[in-house]
Amino acid sequence: MLDALTLGRRVRTLRGEAGLTLAALAEAIGIAPSHLSVLENGKREARLSELQSLARALGVSLDRLLSAEAPTGRAALEIAWERAQAGSLYASLGIPPLPSRKSLGDEALRTLLALHGELERVHLERAATPEEARRANAELRGEMRARGNYFGELEAQAAELLRAVGHEGGPLSQRLAAELATHLGFTLHHVSDLPPSARSITDLEHGRIYLPAQHAPGRDPRTTLLQALAGHVLQRPEPRSYAEFLTQRVESNYLAAALLVPEADAVGFLQEAKTARSLAVEDLRDRFAVSYETAAHRFTNLATEHLGIPVHFLKVSAAGVLSKAYENDAVRFPTDALGAVEGQTVCRRWSARRVFDEPDRFSPYHQYTDKPTGTYWCTSRIESGSAGDFSISVGTPFAHVKWFRGRETPRRGTSTCPDPSCCQDAPPELAARWAASARPQARIHSSLLAALPRESFPGVDRTEVYAFLERHAPAAG
Repeated sequence: MLDALTLGRRVRTLRGEAGLTLAALAEAIGIAPSHLSVLENGKREARLSELQSLARALGVSLDRLLSAEAPTGRAALEIAWERAQAGSLYASLGIPPLPSRKSLGDEALRTLLALHGELERVHLERAATPEEARRANAELRGEMRARGNYFGELEAQAAELLRAVGHEGGPLSQRLAAELATHLGFTLHHVSDLPPSARSITDLEHGRIYLPAQHAPGRDPRTTLLQALAGHVLQRPEPRSYAEFLTQRVESNYLAAALLVPEADAVGFLQEAKTARSLAVEDLRDRFAVSYETAAHRFTNLATEHLGIPVHFLKVSAAGVLSKAYENDAVRFPTDALGAVEGQTVCRRWSARRVFDEPDRFSPYHQYTDKPTGTYWCTSRIESGSAGDFSISVGTPFAHVKWFRGRETPRRGTSTCPDPSCCQDAPPELAARWAASARPQARIHSSLLAALPRESFPGVDRTEVYAFLERHAPAAG
């Protein structure tokens, strides 16, 4: 296809080489000088008869006139700059156009094009992995680290709610969870047509909470209900940014976990285990009848505040991709340039990856790993969810492993990540054999960190939610 910008610059260049003025060439081909000027600026396409007349008047073949290559290096720069200014990115900057006059030197044009190219790259990168979400995750993880992942005000709210329904210790039964909903003024409705983008929907007008009739594998029905109740109890406004959305989600999840694993009971249980030098996440799981992931999260809430033990937590897919992480023990997680850990690949030599190689999935997996910031002991276990298998790991520095069951493990590892030579670079002999021949096709994963849509919650279709509520609202009167 004929490119109007390239043709225009070629006509201008050939006209200059032929020593013709704009008016003289326009007269020779029978058009107005203003029309020829528009053509040379690439603002309109030429008809075939005009092209033939131009070729004759300039003394060149039609093929040369229609060449796809820019006539000169300078013309190539001008064409690239015109195209950049015509794009949506330049328009979004609110900068007035800058014509590529002769006074604008080649070096200046190259600099402008390089700056535009870098802006384009950054914008594409942000679209692929939304910067707002990644920054918000990194900042929130820093806040959690500063407070030892302990939220005293939420612990107090959980204790008050449990007292209100007469909870006397131990696991929170489904009956008491339902009574808590009644205490807060809600009725429960289990439905089969809940929108796929929502775990639950709360109808504040009619005091209803809609829950799925069938829960996803590995999903505790108490957790879904308690998270919905927590969102109501906390009375947070609709989030205006991704940072607010993440904070509210962390608070709701924390309050729900504090109801499932009450602080007073859990701390006494953990302190006894520490005295016996037999701390174990699976014991906390069994004592309060929760998932291993919930028990691991709850352990990180209480370990530093009440036991004086710094810890770290990881949730890693079978492919080694990190989806959740927390640390206050100086361990170094893989991060991107913004400090975000989500979507990064964990070292192959960490227990979070090595546990997938173990045939025994019933027993906990323990390992010592020498890392750049010290030696750490970790306990890992594989869980299954709707997205497949993932590992949950809890670790602590060597100085604190004396309190944990499993410290006698003989398993050892050494990791120098993020040094690429640790496990990111292929072994030299394999690289030499296959580097020039291998061309794998990557499996594309949808992002869990989409930027916050305007007037909506990330990942939730508001139209579906409203339509659902309309279907299920009780009849008036």
